[in-house]
Amino acid sequence: MLGADGRTLFSNRIADAHADDRPTSFEARSFAVDVDGANLSIQIDLDETDQRDRENNLLQRAFFDTLTKLPNRLLIERSVTSLIEAGDQQLFALAFFDLDGFKMVNDYYGHDVGDELLRRTAQRLQQNLRPTDMLARLSGDEFALLMSPIDDGDQAKADFDALCEQVKQPLLIDGHEIMTSASIGVSMFPDHGRDFETLRANADRAMYRAKGTSKGRVQLFDEGIRHQSDERAREEQRLRLAIRDRRVSCAFQPKVEIGSGNTVGVEVLMRWRDEDGMIRPPGNFLGLAIELGLIDELTCLILNQTIDSIDKINEAFGRDSSISINVAARQAGDARFMRELTHSIAESGFAHRFMLELTEEAFLAKSNFQSLILPMVREIGARVSIDDFGTGYSSLSALADITADEVKVDRSFITNVHERPRSQAVLKTIEALGQSLGMSIIVEGVESYEEVAYLQAATRIRYAQGYYYSKPIMLDEVGGAIELHDGNRAPHHGARMFAPTRRVG
Repeated sequence: MLGADGRTLFSNRIADAHADDRPTSFEARSFAVDVDGANLSIQIDLDETDQRDRENNLLQRAFFDTLTKLPNRLLIERSVTSLIEAGDQQLFALAFFDLDGFKMVNDYYGHDVGDELLRRTAQRLQQNLRPTDMLARLSGDEFALLMSPIDDGDQAKADFDALCEQVKQPLLIDGHEIMTSASIGVSMFPDHGRDFETLRANADRAMYRAKGTSKGRVQLFDEGIRHQSDERAREEQRLRLAIRDRRVSCAFQPKVEIGSGNTVGVEVLMRWRDEDGMIRPPGNFLGLAIELGLIDELTCLILNQTIDSIDKINEAFGRDSSISINVAARQAGDARFMRELTHSIAESGFAHRFMLELTEEAFLAKSNFQSLILPMVREIGARVSIDDFGTGYSSLSALADITADEVKVDRSFITNVHERPRSQAVLKTIEALGQSLGMSIIVEGVESYEEVAYLQAATRIRYAQGYYYSKPIMLDEVGGAIELHDGNRAPHHGARMFAPTRRVG
């Protein structure tokens, strides 16, 4: 019994239910007080239900992904750590999943379809898991799977192969048949690490090896992968230093009018002169630059060098030659970046000569390129080209939905075209569609006299680009007399020397 200090006389919890049938928990507290000589007992019933709901909600947010309802990184990390600290040395596997082409699904079909793809993929992966396994969503399109216990690496590989095939099965989402795959990297305890961070890093390395080969496959970690990953880290550092030190520079490849041999334009290409003085083409580093978020800086660097070199370009290729700059698909949908890029081009005073080359993905994705970005380009007087046409995920009929000035036919349709009837048919279809829509056609990757002869005899395509006419010319080579090399061209057909003052015919 308490005195007049008002301390709790007793406390008791009582279970009940709200009117909406939610379980309810009350804490009943009673107090004894003295009022004018009279002893009074006061009872207060505290409803703890909402407090418990808030606590449960906080736990859900702390340990579970809101989209898929799967455990998150923190929970799977704690689970792995608990297994390791148990000390029984039980074998288990930690795998990282990355959906291949997920960005394309998001861009092309929209984020609602992308979110549903993540939810449905999570449901699929969970179907055949054991109670002792744990699937988690880490971020974006990345998942982790703790498979425990396992007998050996061969059995684990077989189980992950089965999951990989399961992900490849098509899904019908909002009327769209979506097909994707997963690249999976696997590390095993204790051989590949004795703590979560090491196992995670090695599974991540293995996953990148899987994505870098054929995708849609399972890769077990090994020491060779570690060495490859270390080399990639060094490559990242070298690329960052090359950008900082301005060792990435321009090369120019002429665009030529097939009939007259006149240079009508140049495509600006990136070249990286590494610390050993070797010249590296963009195929060696462009994908890495995009992945690291360095592509915007690289593009601006190349554009600024091009603008600074206008006099050399005029001298070598003519004052009327067009100047084509490549823009990555993800850049094309970035209004901030494109606003800065078009502003720089407009400020150069030569906007009417610039052509932005973009792949089909930039035009066809559910982005704001055609509605917002393209008007920016048009406003400054620049033009737009569809690069590598025919290699994307669209059909030929997609040309009708694209507003562009030029179509660049990918070299895969040009190589030995004189011997490939199917390529000839596709080329003629692209030619007819492009011309009917008011787009000029240019073929890239022309390397032999036979290819040029076919284009002249069997098509009305006027423009070409490729090693048959000229290799890309480094910036420090521009300014002197430019001779476009004649490849395999027979002398009696008249090899043409391209003087530095050549103009459009």
